[in-house]
Amino acid sequence: MTSMDIHQILDYLPHRYPILLVDRVLDLVPGERITALKNVTINEPFFPGHYPHHPVMPGVLIVEAMAQTAAILSFKTMGSKSDDNSVYYFVGIDGARFKRPVMPGDQLILEVSILTSRRSIWKYAATARVDGQIAAEAELMCTLRSTE
Repeated sequence: MTSMDIHQILDYLPHRYPILLVDRVLDLVPGERITALKNVTINEPFFPGHYPHHPVMPGVLIVEAMAQTAAILSFKTMGSKSDDNSVYYFVGIDGARFKRPVMPGDQLILEVSILTSRRSIWKYAATARVDGQIAAEAELMCTLRSTE
């Protein structure tokens, strides 16, 4: 079991404000699973436009938060860190479902487990929960590619 604070997360993800969507890793078992959290606040840059009268976190950003969580799990599993010579890309999103809105004040719990890893393609089962209720779920596929 491993936990990570924001400073450690910044070592593993190239993302920075306003697109860094993981605040803390609660539990991590390399090669298996990770649980992380995102504190959703009214100060998020997307809320003024989505929607001013009823702020809701965009579903695509919930999926992105799950993917960032998956990237941390992959890097920890490989025993490496993000660097300037590589990018972690989506290659597929299957079965994405959105079950409840995510709003300011919510704490998004991100749970990701590795389903397979073949020829540099990683496949994960990912779930985002708020107060124990599923907010979103999907199967994600990602790959690490060189930028050189």
